[in-house]
This record gives sequence, C-alpha cells and structure tokens, in this order.
Amino acid sequence: MAVVRATQTEIAEAVAALRAGELVVFPTETVYGLGANASDPDAVRKIFEVKGRPADHPVIVHLDNPRYLHRWVSDVPPVAERLAAEFWPGPLTLILPKAGSVNDIVTGGQDSIGIRVPSHPIAQQLLTAFGGGIAAPSANRFGRLSPTKPEHVRDELGDAVRVILDGGESPLGLESTIVSCLGNEARLLRPGSITRSQLEAVVTLSSGGPVPRASGDRLLHYAPSTPLAIVSSDNLEKYAGEFVARHEKVAVMAMRPPLQTHRQMTWINAGKKPEAYAHNLYNHLRTLDSAGCERILVQELPHDERWAAILDRLQRASGMDGDPLELSAG
Repeated sequence: MAVVRATQTEIAEAVAALRAGELVVFPTETVYGLGANASDPDAVRKIFEVKGRPADHPVIVHLDNPRYLHRWVSDVPPVAERLAAEFWPGPLTLILPKAGSVNDIVTGGQDSIGIRVPSHPIAQQLLTAFGGGIAAPSANRFGRLSPTKPEHVRDELGDAVRVILDGGESPLGLESTIVSCLGNEARLLRPGSITRSQLEAVVTLSSGGPVPRASGDRLLHYAPSTPLAIVSSDNLEKYAGEFVARHEKVAVMAMRPPLQTHRQMTWINAGKKPEAYAHNLYNHLRTLDSAGCERILVQELPHDERWAAILDRLQRASGMDGDPLELSAG
C-alpha cells in the first residue's frame, strides 16, 4: 500500500484544532481515530459526547514515541518494555498503571491507562507536530462499526468534527491488540492483527490477574444496525432461503460464492485470506447494512488464531458470546 502523507497545512490545521480543544479525525494503521488533546479534560469529554460513549469506558492515548510514556504512566513493567520494544510503533495497545496527573475522564475512572504508538505516517506526523498525547477511540458512534475510510466518518459523525485528515483506506482495518501489563503480568484483553503466538514469542501470557475495562470490551460492539448472526457454511443457503421464501431481503457475508443467487439476497464473498477479510470487514458490513435487509448472516470462521480478531469482532457484532448461533426456522 502506498505511503500516504498529509500536507504541512493540513497538519498545522489539525494541531491548531487540538490545541483549541476541538476534535480531529486521523488515520491509523488500524482504523480512523477521533482525537482530542489527552491533557485537556474538556476536550476529551467532547469525544464521549460525539460518540455517545459511556463515561466509564476508557479511551486510548496515542503517543509518537515511547520516550513520552513517563508523562502518562507511573510505572513501565518489564513485560511492557519487552512488548513495546518488539511491536511499537504498531497495532498494540498496552494497559499500564496511570500517572497521578492523568484525568479520570481518560481512564474511565480506573487506575490504569491504555497507550499506543501508531505506525501510520499521518498519525506520526500529527503526534510529532502536536507534541503531546492524543486520546482517540474509533471515529464512530459508540458500539457501531469502526471507520476504515474518511467517508465512513463523514457519513456517521457529519459536522461534529472540524478536521478530518484523509489517509485513504486503513491498512489493517481492525482495532489494535490490547494487552494488560498490570502487576507485570501480560494478559490479552482484545485480539488484533498481532496474534497470541506473536505475543507469546516475547512474553508469557497470563490468564489470571486483574482485568481492567478496555476499549471494545462490551458484549455487543462493532455492530451494524441490521441484526447479525453467525451460521455454519452448511446452513447459509438454508437460512437465507427462509428469508427469501417470506419475501424478505437477507444479506450474507461468506468465504465462498453462493450456490445460487436470489433477487432478495445480497451476498458478499469475502474470501479465505484472513488479512484481506480483516481489511475489508467493516467496509463489507457497512455495504450489507445499507442493503435494507432483515438480517445479516455471516459464515462461521475457522477457529485458527489468524482469524481470532475477526471472530471476536463478529461475535460482538452479533451480541453473541461463544459458539456460532444456529437460527431457528422462521
């Protein structure tokens, strides 16, 4: 993918907006972020207002370089140092003990804070020019599909944001991997493009210890407006056919083409390559969500760690925790 950079004029406008307490949308390698000056509680509060985000749901602070960690955290445990050295800049968020100066609005009232050093060149340009931390969850309404293109942000947030830095499509298309490093124990809280095996090559992952609240940890999250269900490949046509028989429109996202087409069925073949599937996931779901269907059916994914982050997002999009749902007839 071509490297996209912003002009100095665009960066200067974004920095001026941040310093004035306004919100700025900027691209990262994962998804687009809705950014505010992390040191300005009133500015961060605007993020919550625009997104409709619950006050106890923490936001991630983005830095251009780990050397500024001391401004935001009280301690950097050895496991965090190893992970940061291996994966920053990149799609990894670390949960660390917060510094006393950090306002509760950033942390959702917790004693911990999420920090990320993004690798996207425009994010780096903005952070370096701004010279501080930018609090930035995804630039969408709370609980809805994350934006991977600037037009997604414009469609959803409209005039609520003054500046949108256009970086084209997000390279990865899925939110960052989140690892808690509290108590010097590494615990995977949200899967992302950095897999469990990659993390375990650097640190030992724990299944115990504290579980702080983190971005995207709600059971129903990353959700389209249209109800979504995950079904087995064998049952895709069966369930889709039940909607068609009732003269209802149905949307399908599968890893293969349909066995037969129907006028009332919108089918996307998302393919069998996890990187491409992840990159296109939210764009495909937005397309299906706008098709005016009764239900979105998604083919069950392989239980393989390369698919773990995608499966996590789809399970949350369906409001489902655990095994794929089998729809009852009718």
